[in-house]
Amino acid sequence: MEANRRNFLRQSLSSASGIAFAGMFPFDLFGHELHSTARPEVIVLPPKKRSPPKESIRFSVIGLNHGHIYGMVGALLGGGGTLVAVYAKEPDLLQAFTKRYPDVKVAKSEAEILEDTSIQLVASAGIPVERAPLGIKVMKSGKDYLADKPGIVTLKQLKEVKKVQKETKRIYSIMYSERLGNPASVKAGELIQAGAIGKVVQTIGLGPHRMRPQSRPEWFFDPALAGGILCDIGSHQCDQFLYYTNSRQAKVNFSQIANFNNPQYPKLADFGDMSVRSDHATGYIRIDWFTPEGLATWGDGRTFILGTDGYIEMRKYIDITGRSGGNHLFLVNQKETKYFDCSNVHAPYGENLVSDVVHRTETAMPQDHCFLATELALIAQKKAVSVNG
Repeated sequence: MEANRRNFLRQSLSSASGIAFAGMFPFDLFGHELHSTARPEVIVLPPKKRSPPKESIRFSVIGLNHGHIYGMVGALLGGGGTLVAVYAKEPDLLQAFTKRYPDVKVAKSEAEILEDTSIQLVASAGIPVERAPLGIKVMKSGKDYLADKPGIVTLKQLKEVKKVQKETKRIYSIMYSERLGNPASVKAGELIQAGAIGKVVQTIGLGPHRMRPQSRPEWFFDPALAGGILCDIGSHQCDQFLYYTNSRQAKVNFSQIANFNNPQYPKLADFGDMSVRSDHATGYIRIDWFTPEGLATWGDGRTFILGTDGYIEMRKYIDITGRSGGNHLFLVNQKETKYFDCSNVHAPYGENLVSDVVHRTETAMPQDHCFLATELALIAQKKAVSVNG
């Protein structure tokens, strides 16, 4: 009994000294620092009082084949635009649009809008392959153009669009909404420009999407019409890489696509990834059509931005760890760890674009940037290796 008691005391003292030792040297067995229990500082950004837009334009819409048109129109209206007219070939799409905007004039043809000299800009979310040809006609008619992404689906189209844009000096803008329309993305840009994470050296963009085949039009499954997964969703990520790394030139390192789970649509790629680089930064992009039905939104879009003095993570549309809503941003740098609720951050793209139309400036998005983001996505799509052979 006495021996057992001595052994128990010896083990207890050994354990206590071990705990004390661990407190003095907070490392695990592999030499890594033990995790801190400190929680990040929580910052809920309040809405800022904003003056009404200083400028105004008259704009119209041609092509309603993707629901993104509503976000595009909303941005233009919020930026000082007045919606004048709409034209679409599909009666059901037209009915839904006029229900949302009952005061809009229904044009009888594209020509009716293109020939109206009072209209300064045309917006389109038509079938992707038709967006660039329409944009060329819009620019030649003396108007500026806003396309849904992908705004161009082949390198041949890009060459012609760039030629006409240079000749006409009109604006050809593509709404990469995962940055331009997302409050957390706007806040990330502000933090980077303020030097919060030092020099940005890499971005990782994850763009998962949900695909319900029964709700998709036939053109969606044909890359000749829709552009393909890297051209389409990938253009969002290329835009973000260029913007956050402040890169004005870039190349594609590799790209690959696959149809892993949709053999009934043999032309479709449901997965794609690619790598890009500039002379001072790299980027990795992964996109897919595999968002499960159990997720409460269409996709858990995430962006990671690595700087020399810190990093940013965005969960743009949902936080599966429990925070409600979207627009979540996490910042870690040499001084602190913070969480930002960015729901009230203003996205200035629409107002800036309206101002650009009036003043012939490039505050919403430089024209070269717009084209380069698309060019990277198009090259990646064209050169992609098929994983399926």
